[in-house]
Amino acid sequence: MDVQDYDELTAFLGSWGPFQKTIFFLLSVIIIPNGYTGLCMVFVGDTPQHHCRLPDSPNSTFEESKLSMNLSLRIPIEERDGEQVYSRCTKFKTIVGDRSSDTAREIEPCSDGWVYSTDRYISTIVSEWNLVCDDNWKGPFTVSVLFLGMLCGSFISGQISDRYGRKLILFVSMTVHTASSLLLVTSQSWEMFATLFFIVGLAQIARYIVMFILGSELLGKAERIAFGTVGVCLFYAVGYVVLPIFAYFIRDWRMLLIALSLPQILYIPLWWFIPESPRWLLSQGRVEEAIVILKAAAKRNGITTTAEMFENIGERESILPDENTHAVTYLDLVRTANIRNITIFAVLVWMISSVGYFGLSFNTPNMHGDPYINCFISAATEIASYVTAWILLHVSPRRISLACIVVCSGVMLLLIQVIPSRHYVVTMVMAMVGKFGYAAAFSMVYVFSTELYPTVVRNMGVAACSTAAMISTIISPYFAYLGMHDKVLPFILMGSLSITAGIFCLVLPETYGQPLPQTIDQVQPILCCTSSREDIATEAEKDKNAENEQTVNCQMESI
Repeated sequence: MDVQDYDELTAFLGSWGPFQKTIFFLLSVIIIPNGYTGLCMVFVGDTPQHHCRLPDSPNSTFEESKLSMNLSLRIPIEERDGEQVYSRCTKFKTIVGDRSSDTAREIEPCSDGWVYSTDRYISTIVSEWNLVCDDNWKGPFTVSVLFLGMLCGSFISGQISDRYGRKLILFVSMTVHTASSLLLVTSQSWEMFATLFFIVGLAQIARYIVMFILGSELLGKAERIAFGTVGVCLFYAVGYVVLPIFAYFIRDWRMLLIALSLPQILYIPLWWFIPESPRWLLSQGRVEEAIVILKAAAKRNGITTTAEMFENIGERESILPDENTHAVTYLDLVRTANIRNITIFAVLVWMISSVGYFGLSFNTPNMHGDPYINCFISAATEIASYVTAWILLHVSPRRISLACIVVCSGVMLLLIQVIPSRHYVVTMVMAMVGKFGYAAAFSMVYVFSTELYPTVVRNMGVAACSTAAMISTIISPYFAYLGMHDKVLPFILMGSLSITAGIFCLVLPETYGQPLPQTIDQVQPILCCTSSREDIATEAEKDKNAENEQTVNCQMESI
């Protein structure tokens, strides 16, 4: 049974009734932990100020050592961000009273460990396991491990939910997500933390994907778009807003993770309020169970049901796939010139949007000002961006609005380099404008992509774009890593990428107010390739012939 048939058969449920509102809210609430689980590394993995531990003062704190009169004779002075600071990774071999000979003295790595400032954090995983100097690559790599887990989870979550059901896999992934998040606090080494963080990422994306699928199948056409944009995105932003508030009051990384993970236990009662997807039950031949759920939904909406309403739903033949329909594969996303061009440019826009969004999110500790306030403003900016994206999706062309947002954001990020460092408030505002654009683009590109691809490969097209974005996200923590050495460089890179993404958006065909393509031959060509109507007609004819040829081949093979 296709989407349109199912929506027609369940139209008697109406729209935005109590049942739909309840499902909309409960499933949206489930996404809140996704807003802070991965981004908690902004605080959990931040690098405090530090310098070499001195062998004759093994128990002194960072603050005590700075008050020491002879610290400047033991630790070299270096320039960082225009300021004179103590070296983080080296110390002098000997003590010499004559400061004029400092330049001639030999230096050596920190052989006795490091002393960390506790002004901002009691502890982080960096200070816990000395992820600095030669091991400073482990900080951003930890976040990459999370995204690697999300990449693996995106491959398997759809398949296992197709086999075992949406509801079961949703709650299993929520359980694994909560358990692995709590187990992080028991980590005795960085390797153990990274391994568990991989599992967190795997469960987190499975939780998101299955929740999104379940919501799309339980809700009707009227609520589905609102759920995919406003519901999911806004509640994700709520989780993001919660993060800096918790982190401000809890400065120890273990206690912070406990405080963020334990509230997820409150999701347990939702098992009795969220039903299984009737659409999935029908696909498995469990018609009676699907009818029971639909009757309960109708009752919740105050609708009196009759036996005639479920006659077509009860017919098993109506949900069987058409035997004459040939199976499509991921190769169909590049089979013809039109859909191949759509795939290439859509994938690039997804990848740039993903890198820019997470790159700016993880770069907040490197910005001037208080990291807690910066993170809170960044999260609040997302709420505004999602509302703006929701409005633009309803009133303006897709590619124009998307291109304008990302280009304006890119220009703002590029202009940061000409702002003097003392005007850090201006820099902060411009960076948040850039974050606003990336967050809005990240929510709009999903809707844009679903309208670009034809029905026969729409799910695979969006899945391919999402997977490509996940791969690119793995490198996003290293933008923040660059910011530790040069605060402006991440903004230059992400600003350039943003403008490039805007150009790619302008190349894509417009979908606003256009009927969705059903077959591959109905895919519109990209604008730079529309040289003449004859060329378009010729290309469409080739696409149609290629599709017909594949259909014939599949039918011959089945014979």
